[in-house]
Amino acid sequence: MRKPLMIGNWKMNKTISEAVSIVKSMKNAVVDVTDVEILLCPAFTALYAVNNEVKGSNINVGAQNLFWESEGAFTGEISPAMVKDTGCSYVLIGHSERRQYFGETNETVNKKVKGALAIGLNPVVCIGETLKEREENVTFNVIEKQIKEGAKGLTPEQAVLTVIAYEPVWAIGTGKTATPEQAQKVHAFVRKIYANMYKEEVADKIRILYGGSVNPGNVSNLMEQPDIDGGLVGGASLESESFAKLIKYSK
Repeated sequence: MRKPLMIGNWKMNKTISEAVSIVKSMKNAVVDVTDVEILLCPAFTALYAVNNEVKGSNINVGAQNLFWESEGAFTGEISPAMVKDTGCSYVLIGHSERRQYFGETNETVNKKVKGALAIGLNPVVCIGETLKEREENVTFNVIEKQIKEGAKGLTPEQAVLTVIAYEPVWAIGTGKTATPEQAQKVHAFVRKIYANMYKEEVADKIRILYGGSVNPGNVSNLMEQPDIDGGLVGGASLESESFAKLIKYSK
């Protein structure tokens, strides 16, 4: 049985004091949640403070990115060990904004996934097609390429530790959301790819999340789909009340 995972990706929002303040409020709002894993991904500057604040709670913390090398002359980059040292257990890799604005490729995603796994971090690998690609009916081609190249060289054990987040680029921050049926179709396709790459028992263990304008109003319908195991949430995670409603979608 795959435990649902709800991730709050705060992107480039919240100072350290703002991040700590919202976490204090959020801890109280979700203190009774045991059936959903909760993960917050603040900016790098707030990671250490947020990790200290969530100690002893049911909230985990992840970074929004990392570099694949363990150390060296890479000005401005953050190594896997540095991320782990703040207390993080997860890291987002290959978000569409990283691909769009910062030149992230399937090859660099693969390097970052391996770097994360080597230090004991669980990668959350983001995949998804643009509006142009969907209109050209190449969604499945794009998704398959992203997965196969991003997971290249991973063992079955490593694949199981990897979370996949499907975010159609045209739905991120636009208010548009793939219908539950559209999302399920892609999620089922992703699971089939992993079954072909490894075995069905491996594919059955991998959590596949949906992202792209997820909010308290649509989360229940999305989570009813058999292959949707949680959400990668942007704007709706920036307020403790709305994110708590998302986390408690089944209550």
